[in-house]
Amino acid sequence: MIVVQLSLFHKVTIRRVKMQVGAFPGFRELNRRTIRGPVNPLDKSTVISIYPKKIRVVNLTLTPGVFELEPGSVEKPSLLVLGPSSWWKELDLNEPLLEIPVSSIMVADSIVKDFCNGIFGAEGGESQPGLFFIPGAQTIKSIRENPDNLLLLERAVRQQTNYYNTLIKFADALWAESSGNPLCVIDEMRLAARSLGIEDRDWMKDHVRQGMVRCSACGSMKSPDFPVCPSCRAVDMSHPTAKDLKFALS
Repeated sequence: MIVVQLSLFHKVTIRRVKMQVGAFPGFRELNRRTIRGPVNPLDKSTVISIYPKKIRVVNLTLTPGVFELEPGSVEKPSLLVLGPSSWWKELDLNEPLLEIPVSSIMVADSIVKDFCNGIFGAEGGESQPGLFFIPGAQTIKSIRENPDNLLLLERAVRQQTNYYNTLIKFADALWAESSGNPLCVIDEMRLAARSLGIEDRDWMKDHVRQGMVRCSACGSMKSPDFPVCPSCRAVDMSHPTAKDLKFALS
C-alpha cells in the first residue's frame, strides 16, 4: 500500500514538472507579441511599373514586407496599391514591443529605391527601370487622365530608355573584351535590345548551344566561330574558313 501511494505521488510530481517546462508561452512571450494597431484605410499609395519583368521586393523588417508587381509596359502598366506597414522597436526585455508605423509613401519610395539601386547598369535618377510611385490609390485611367501623372509616366519611359542604352553599351564592351563569350551577356541586355528594336548585334543571336573551346596552340578559351585565336594568333586549320585566310602562319 505504501508502495502504491509513493508511486502515485511520484507520478503526480513528474506531471507537475512537465507542466512547468512545457511549450506554452508565459506572460513575457504573450506581452511581446507583434500585434498591429488600427491601420488608416486612407493611407494608400500606388507603385507603377512599365518594366517588362516581374518585380519582387522583400523587406524583412516590415509587416507586411513582401511586394510583387507583374511585368508591365507603357501601354499597360502594372500597378500595386499598398497601405502602410509597421516595424517593432524593442524597449526592454520585459516590456511590450513598440509598433512604429511607416506610411504608404515611405514604403512605396523604399520599394522603388531598393529595386533600382540593386540592378546592374542602373544609375539612379535618369537611368533605371521604369518604376515609380504616386500617392493615393490609382488606376490606369486615373494615371492617363491626370497631367501630373502623365509627366511621371513620361519620365519613367525616358529613364528606362536610358537604362536600356546603358545595358547595350555594356553588352557591346563585354562581348568585345571576351572575344564573343555568350556568358558575359545577361538576359536584361538582350531584353533591352529587343525593347529598342536592336537585333543586329552578334550577342543577340542564339548562343544556347554555343560554348567556348580551348585553343590547340596555347590552351586559352576562344570562340568556335572564328579560326584565329585572339591570344596567340594561331589559326585553327580545321575551321572551314581557315583556308580563306590570306596570311600564313609565321
